[in-house]
Amino acid sequence: MWSLTDRDIERGIRQAIVAVFVIGIRRRNPGAVVNSIFALLGTYLPDAAERWFDVEFRPWQRVYIGVAMVTHAVGMLGSYDSIGWWDHLTHTLSASILGGFAFTAAKRRGRNPRPRVLGAVVIGGLLWELIEYVIHAVADRLGIEPILVVYSTRDTVLDLLFNLVGALLVLVFGEHLLGNLVYSGES
Repeated sequence: MWSLTDRDIERGIRQAIVAVFVIGIRRRNPGAVVNSIFALLGTYLPDAAERWFDVEFRPWQRVYIGVAMVTHAVGMLGSYDSIGWWDHLTHTLSASILGGFAFTAAKRRGRNPRPRVLGAVVIGGLLWELIEYVIHAVADRLGIEPILVVYSTRDTVLDLLFNLVGALLVLVFGEHLLGNLVYSGES
């Protein structure tokens, strides 16, 4: 009998990202190409973290990170433009991953995770928005298609708001959902 394993799901996510890469090349969409490369690299974060920090990710945590990466890549094919809530979803997912890393690092050091999660997500979000703006401005100046798009001030504010939603999810559920990463070998 055929059975789908956790590694099969991860492989499928990576294949979907590679498909976005190929579609991006065929459409001559540099945003999709570049974002799919970074998304594919992002799917290997759990492997790197397991080696560097002596932790073990649960299968659902690996899939969660993979889903965040594939939603970013797919978004560059048009979902950001055609599905109003897509950008909110991707910002919430990304911020929850960044917040999860900050939460885990703080807890492993015996520190209060709240200010670190909020700080990481707010600073990370502001840096991301600045990078988006600079990339877009430079691309406009050079007359080339930008790999990241700045839509409006309202969009930037909403991005930062949904980053906070991701941070709040970590603060509410982190103790329960990230315990295996905090107390490796005990959870």
